[in-house]
Amino acid sequence: MTDYTTLSENILVDLLRDDKLGAFKELYKRHWKKLYNAAWKRLRNKELCEEIVQELFTNLWVKRHSLPLINGVSSYLYSSVIHLVIDHYRKELVREKYREAFIAVHGHETDNSTEETILLKDLTDTIEQEISQLPDKCRSVYELSRKQHKTNKEIALYLGISEKTVENHLTKALKRLQLGLSHYLGFLVFLLIK
Repeated sequence: MTDYTTLSENILVDLLRDDKLGAFKELYKRHWKKLYNAAWKRLRNKELCEEIVQELFTNLWVKRHSLPLINGVSSYLYSSVIHLVIDHYRKELVREKYREAFIAVHGHETDNSTEETILLKDLTDTIEQEISQLPDKCRSVYELSRKQHKTNKEIALYLGISEKTVENHLTKALKRLQLGLSHYLGFLVFLLIK
């Protein structure tokens, strides 16, 4: 039996590429706390930090056969966690812009002209119609994500599916909505810059 605690990180990565679970566990033990702390400095949210570090290690295991040559494992993992934090902020920025647009639309509803009010109601009805035409599982995932603001991980646990499946359903739903709402693009731009 190999004592992974005595091995260098580069050897552990080589063993990881050869499907050695012990090497993966040793990398996890060595780096989990440092990576969590790096995420914590930027996010200050225990669950979110745990989720990000878990995602990093899940990706490390899943992509172990295609890992690039890594000179400094610590640096590689640290930069990976920082990229995941940045991705989180990007997603939050998109969500925030969506919320602001939604509030702006509904906040100015009484001030809109009759034509704008009719277009807004038509847009809302079209969105609901497009959502209702999604396959059941896809619709459930979309509504949990966009209406109940659940994370992909929470949705996966709630529905008993993988996070990748959640992502696939969301991608499918958003593409369908994008196609179904393409003729409203000009109106949406008008509302956002108003």
